[in-house]
Amino acid sequence: MTNMVKPLKTVTPVLLMALALLMPTAAVQAQTNEQLASDPLPKVRMVTSEGAIELQLRPDVAPETVDNFLQYAEDGFFDGTIFHRVIPGFMIQGGGFTRDLSRKSTRAPIRNEAKETLPNLRGTIAMARTSAPDSATSQFFINLSDNGFLNAGVRGPGYAVFGKVTEGMGVVDAIARKQTTRKQGMADVPVEPVIIETVTVVDPEG
Repeated sequence: MTNMVKPLKTVTPVLLMALALLMPTAAVQAQTNEQLASDPLPKVRMVTSEGAIELQLRPDVAPETVDNFLQYAEDGFFDGTIFHRVIPGFMIQGGGFTRDLSRKSTRAPIRNEAKETLPNLRGTIAMARTSAPDSATSQFFINLSDNGFLNAGVRGPGYAVFGKVTEGMGVVDAIARKQTTRKQGMADVPVEPVIIETVTVVDPEG
């Protein structure tokens, strides 16, 4: 028996119904993709006792890391913390201690989103962590140099970069020049506290 071709009139209604069902989904997906492409990258303004630093974050490559940082910022967690570790030519680290070096309680650690395609270059901001890859909470650091040994795949999983300084690198360098000492068992602590006064999200329209 030869295969029979169904009359066109019996197929057309089925095809039309299928197309009608698919078209809204495709339209919604296209609209979502367009919105994602057009959404501006978030920026935050970090006001310190040495001046202001503006950072552009990268949720397109480190979404969980950026969400985590923004949540701490919106909660006011960083306000009143300090840059507690400053090493010239390397990095400045903050976001976890008050000026009397009391450690602040944090949320649960996040997944390490370090990628070879987003390296630890001068002016980038990355998450600090312990030797465990997925241990980052609130502490971050700003690279003072191109620190390639911190990149994913060089000496292990690496440190997750999630943005960069767009304004105020001079402030970062000024912090890096601060005299440091050893306090309460911690090395490289600025003698005069460098305070993070506020961290706020910048209005993209304002």
